[in-house]
Amino acid sequence: MSDNASAAVQARHADAGTPAEKARVDKRLLTIRTIATLGGLLFGYDTGVISGALPFLARGAEEGGLGLTAFQESIVTSSLTMGAAIGAIVGGRLSDRYGRKKNIYTVAVIFLIGALGCALAPDYPALVAFRFFLGLAVGGASATVPVYLSEMAPVTIRGTMVARNELMIVTGQLLAYSFNAFIAVMWPQAHVWRWMLVIASVPAIGLWIGMHLLPESPRWLASQGRAADMWRVLNEVRMADGVEDEGRDIIHRVEEEAALGKGSWADLKTPWIGKITAIGIGLAALSQLTGVNGIMYYAPTILQTTGLGTQAALVATIANGVVSVVAVSIGIGFLKRMPRRRMMLIGQTGVVISLILLGSMFLLPESTARSYLVLLFMLTFLFSMQCFIGPTFWLMLSEIFPMRVRGLANGVAVFCNWMGNVIVAFAFPNLIAAVQGNTFFVFAVINACTLVFYAKFLPETFGRSLESLERHFEEKYS
Repeated sequence: MSDNASAAVQARHADAGTPAEKARVDKRLLTIRTIATLGGLLFGYDTGVISGALPFLARGAEEGGLGLTAFQESIVTSSLTMGAAIGAIVGGRLSDRYGRKKNIYTVAVIFLIGALGCALAPDYPALVAFRFFLGLAVGGASATVPVYLSEMAPVTIRGTMVARNELMIVTGQLLAYSFNAFIAVMWPQAHVWRWMLVIASVPAIGLWIGMHLLPESPRWLASQGRAADMWRVLNEVRMADGVEDEGRDIIHRVEEEAALGKGSWADLKTPWIGKITAIGIGLAALSQLTGVNGIMYYAPTILQTTGLGTQAALVATIANGVVSVVAVSIGIGFLKRMPRRRMMLIGQTGVVISLILLGSMFLLPESTARSYLVLLFMLTFLFSMQCFIGPTFWLMLSEIFPMRVRGLANGVAVFCNWMGNVIVAFAFPNLIAAVQGNTFFVFAVINACTLVFYAKFLPETFGRSLESLERHFEEKYS
């Protein structure tokens, strides 16, 4: 430890463990979490808002729409997810090279430009192009924000701190559904979809400003040989009596990896890193193949096929957002005491059961009661997904990869997550049009296979530091 850092730690030891010091650290961590997770809020809003915009985009130009066909709707929706896939893998690599903080405020600029471009798009090709550009920011945020939070958090609250990003994602989706319904009901004018899309520019500005006030990840600083800066940040976000042990453990791990050189694609060929990356890819991709974003993107469309009108479907979709926010809030509480692997298995079981029941509702005669039964089982599906799987899989992706390739390996896994999203976003409306409710039976089979994968391969990460997990995986998978 440097002399200045040692002096800072010694000066604080007299106050170590006092309520004043704890309040100071908690306040700093709250500020970091609140600002950084605006990236999650934007992620959620930009992925959720399209569900309400699509019915208006399908209208003709004389009604302020772009006359989109079902195929074009799937392209508009999946163009963001394709951009997110590329943004994740590029963003993960850039966060290793230039830092987590710089990467996040760069994607804030892309969020702002993309939101304005989508809202002002004059035609279908321009909307697709700006949705793709916006997706670069969504992917970059999804690959970087959880890693940043994981590296900033003390081990005792790492699970809940990272899971707050998932809470902000579903809060963003809830805000999107709420603004969609409010604008559609209270201000039903031509070009209404443009107002839905432009709202995302406001939190993008907040994220850009806020990230300039936050510190860089101490683990990234250590990996760049900036030990003095690492000690300074740790002194900001840790109690005094925990700084030295954690700092020395980080530096020791950096020194162990320094002999191997800078992290690169070649490291993914190292047997144990390759195995844990493969598990991460499976975890990331299969969490999308639950079909959750098919329901989140196309909920109004699904409900319209059961007989509900456009405005009623948009209002009913708000329930999806409310249940998601409540479920994630409950899930964050579970993460404090329940092993990650158990969370995933419970959630996946609930997903399979809910999909079977959801598909079965489409076998009933068309009626208002059937519409609300479909909504009910959409909500049980979302509760299982958002309470148990949503917070946990993002957390595990931020935990399992070694420091030297954490951004890169996480970016690869999140790329696969978004490619799964692309498949779902593109296939879902076409499956609904072709086979209606049988779509949910298809996803039930996929998710039953996913349950087997989790039971066989998913590791446990609960209650261990990132450095101890890295040593454990190296020993286990070598």
